[in-house]
Amino acid sequence: MKKTALYDTHVALGAKMVEFAGFSMPIQYKGIRDEHRRVRETVGVFDVSHMGEIEVSGENAFEMVQRLTVNDVAALEVGQAHYTAMCYEDGGIVDDLLVYRYPDKFLLVVNAANKDKDLAWIIKNKLQDCEVKDTSDQITQLAVQGKKAEEILQKLTSVDLAAIKFYWFKEGELAGAPMLISRTGYTGEPGFELYFENQYAQKVWDAVFDAGSPFGIEPIGLAARDSLRLEKKMCLYGNDIDQTTNPLEAGLGWITKLDKGDFIGADALRKVKEDGLKRRLVAFVLQAPGFPRKGYKIFKDGEELGSVTSGTVSPILEKGIGLGYVKKGFTKIGTEIEIEVRNKMVKAEIIKPPFV
Repeated sequence: MKKTALYDTHVALGAKMVEFAGFSMPIQYKGIRDEHRRVRETVGVFDVSHMGEIEVSGENAFEMVQRLTVNDVAALEVGQAHYTAMCYEDGGIVDDLLVYRYPDKFLLVVNAANKDKDLAWIIKNKLQDCEVKDTSDQITQLAVQGKKAEEILQKLTSVDLAAIKFYWFKEGELAGAPMLISRTGYTGEPGFELYFENQYAQKVWDAVFDAGSPFGIEPIGLAARDSLRLEKKMCLYGNDIDQTTNPLEAGLGWITKLDKGDFIGADALRKVKEDGLKRRLVAFVLQAPGFPRKGYKIFKDGEELGSVTSGTVSPILEKGIGLGYVKKGFTKIGTEIEIEVRNKMVKAEIIKPPFV
């Protein structure tokens, strides 16, 4: 297994380490509920260095990224990022990702488990006079998330963090390390993602925790990262989206710009929209105790409607929550459904996300 530059630090902190996307990663430290609440209440730090970073540069870089992704790269200014997806020709999702626009290149930040597949897909669709560079193994990425993130990080940099708008970024020094400082995240809380060379990993980690100590800053594992993103209805590849799903049925129509011109999967997605969705990803809350796990079936009056794609017991609501695909005609907000939990039917209601 690969190790991030902070592996020894996680072990020393007593993290429970598990294999994820070929890396040994911290799944939890103190416990999922405590870590989850720490991010919602003050601030926490995630080592997400397993994520993939792929640069696209060259004369036709814009045209290449525009063709590869569903969102409109033309709408991005230099210093801005957006959430998007890559699709196969049939409209199935290759991966969801972030695209950062620099003056002379684009940075694509992809899911760790998909990095090799994504890289192969990007190279397969490379245009002439373009260069593709995988920098994943050289980059440490920390996500500092929570309402105190800006106050803590501002102690460590002369970059005006308040001037960085949501989904914008700046390059500068923080804790003495040159880096990309991005106001993005996967928790629904205010925060930043920091990208820098591995050699600075321990120095930056220590400085962030020293600056955050008055606010009870804590390291956060991947388990709480998952429950945090689910409470905000953020999709997880391999659960809520994959090659068998398309962005429109997954509720990602807002990033799918069908009028921007040609891109891979555009014709298939236009047909999906024209024909109408046969199912949709919905959010639901259990009305009785239960843990809605991935794969559990969803019913309405004895009729099977679909299945759960992501589920947990929300540490904030203290109720079972989840996402799942439900067939057409049963996706309206307020619809009462049932989740089959361990051979028992548990009542649930479709709600308008986010959960919190």
